[in-house]
Amino acid sequence: MTTGATVWLTGLPSAGKTTIAHELAGRLRAEGRRVELLDGDEIREFLSAGLGFSREDRHTNVQRIGFVAELLARNGVTALVPVIAPYADSRDAVRGRHETNGTSYLEVHVATPVEVCSARDVKGLYARQATGELTGLTGVDDPYEAPVSPDLRIESQHQTVQESAAAVHALLSERGLA
Repeated sequence: MTTGATVWLTGLPSAGKTTIAHELAGRLRAEGRRVELLDGDEIREFLSAGLGFSREDRHTNVQRIGFVAELLARNGVTALVPVIAPYADSRDAVRGRHETNGTSYLEVHVATPVEVCSARDVKGLYARQATGELTGLTGVDDPYEAPVSPDLRIESQHQTVQESAAAVHALLSERGLA
């Protein structure tokens, strides 16, 4: 069986997490790897429907995603998880679940500054927050606890999507996971 792993891409909204994950998924699939991309928006719709954006609900959402990712990774799938996951303790709990089960876990911080994310504004969240239509936007009026020691830090504003995906791929290769 091929060794699986979870690659958790955390960062602010519009940081580039999902775009990098899609690029990486294509590359890994081209190499014959089994890959699943657990998109945060899709998870919210299908697995975490009914959860809000309180700290407790965000923690529950992250734990659910972490459970599914670990299950996939334990069974030989590379699980790519582009999810904001704003709280360090929630991410640490996911890492702990992986460690307990002997499953590989890599944390990638897509460390794009809020000014760049706001300019990208892929989903219009920053614009809605600016007009008062939206509150609790991570990194603006709700906290984001950046990882202190991620396995990899990507500053997406300084490189192409392909370069960012290549950096994650290199880390996977270095760890014997790609």
